[in-house]
Amino acid sequence: MAESVHSETYQEEDDRPELSHLASWSVSSHKYGFGVDNLRDGNDLTFWQSEGPQPHLIDLSFPKRVHVSAIAVHMSHPRDDSYTPSKISIRAGTGLHDLQEVRHMEFNKPDGWIPIVLRPMEVSEEGEETEGPPIPCHHLRIIILANHLNGKDTHVRGLRVFGAAVQPPTQSAAPLSPLFETSSTALGSGLKRTTGKQLLELGHDGLSGFTSTQFKMHEFIR
Repeated sequence: MAESVHSETYQEEDDRPELSHLASWSVSSHKYGFGVDNLRDGNDLTFWQSEGPQPHLIDLSFPKRVHVSAIAVHMSHPRDDSYTPSKISIRAGTGLHDLQEVRHMEFNKPDGWIPIVLRPMEVSEEGEETEGPPIPCHHLRIIILANHLNGKDTHVRGLRVFGAAVQPPTQSAAPLSPLFETSSTALGSGLKRTTGKQLLELGHDGLSGFTSTQFKMHEFIR
């Protein structure tokens, strides 16, 4: 289960773009006065409260394809008790018809902003996750599957969506090419030491070994 340290504000990294302002937001239900706008106002004293049967949904629809690497969810068990999510599913796709689950998370009394990497590649002994290539999508859905103490409705105090970290340019940077240095950890899989953005530009999803023109042609329907 994911633990969190209480944090009133989310410290956004300068090199990580925030994408949620680009999307149209909707929720499956809400109590009057506790609607979707409370997820976006940057105030942890306000919250979205659902009013309907589980699961509860938060949908973000983007007008064009974006590359999402992580999200951050603000929850507060000390204040919300049984309204606090304990299990969530994150799904992405080109639309509602082809959503695929990319992460499933469980929480134990969270309090503060919880960062969630959508495609973790490695986990350190301290539990820190190394990001893999970002996930291209037009639609992102966060599903609250269960609350603490089997609560019915839910409280979420904030939600943010982040793109891939922008790599600073270097003087020795070479033109993008699939012939990168092979790392020792990637020898077994045949993957090269590339960033998530580079992999996507090559037509690579970060999981398979295909980088052909045909692969790139069909990246929208994978």
